[in-house]
Amino acid sequence: MSRIGRRPVPLPQGVTAQVDGRRITVKGPKGEISRTINPELAMAVEGETVVVRRPSDEHRHKALHGLTRTLVANMVEGVTKGFQKTLEIQGVGYKAEPKPFGVQLVVGFSHPVPYHAPQGIKISVENNVLVKVEGVDKEPAIGGTCGCARRSAARRRGRGWSCSAPRSTSTRSWWTTGAA
Repeated sequence: MSRIGRRPVPLPQGVTAQVDGRRITVKGPKGEISRTINPELAMAVEGETVVVRRPSDEHRHKALHGLTRTLVANMVEGVTKGFQKTLEIQGVGYKAEPKPFGVQLVVGFSHPVPYHAPQGIKISVENNVLVKVEGVDKEPAIGGTCGCARRSAARRRGRGWSCSAPRSTSTRSWWTTGAA
């Protein structure tokens, strides 16, 4: 992880970063993201880059160094390009309907299942079976939203929802009922 941490994070044109103690704020054309970093690490904005420094070569500091640098790089990418995941509904009669609050899922229950989108997340539906989740924050917003939405649908044999993102090739990622 230390090799990843050593590389500075470049700031594209139109993106600004501000370090205020342990908190970093990145502003760009798509929005603003703020995050608190570990107090053991030092962060600075040098010219058009953000640099993360660790206090020693301990294994823990090396891991935190690479993690923090990657989180900052994801923040910069989020405010410039944004992030998107596509979920696909699999099953006869299963569908999603766009609503003002988010999306309403018809997934084999006796009632439709509403899913309220968190603030800063845009959910769109194509062909009633493709649900696109878009936002600027990768970790809690996009990944968390897809995970929560998956838990709010049904677990059935060979039917359900799967993530059609490039990293997810598993066909066993069906949605399960959450205790909400």
